[in-house]
Amino acid sequence: MTLRLTDDEHAALREQAGREGVSMQELARRAVREYVGLAEHRARVSEAAERIAIAHADALRRLGQ
Repeated sequence: MTLRLTDDEHAALREQAGREGVSMQELARRAVREYVGLAEHRARVSEAAERIAIAHADALRRLGQ
């Protein structure tokens, strides 16, 4: 895989990697893992909220009155 960054993105990655004392590759890999983890978390929360809304639809409807 080749990751193409703009000059600004490359500079920001290089600067942040330097601040954290890691390689740019490691920092990019961390960012990908964090992004994927957050996306998975958001999906699980959304699914749970939908199940709760269905299970408690009557109570939620009454609260909205």
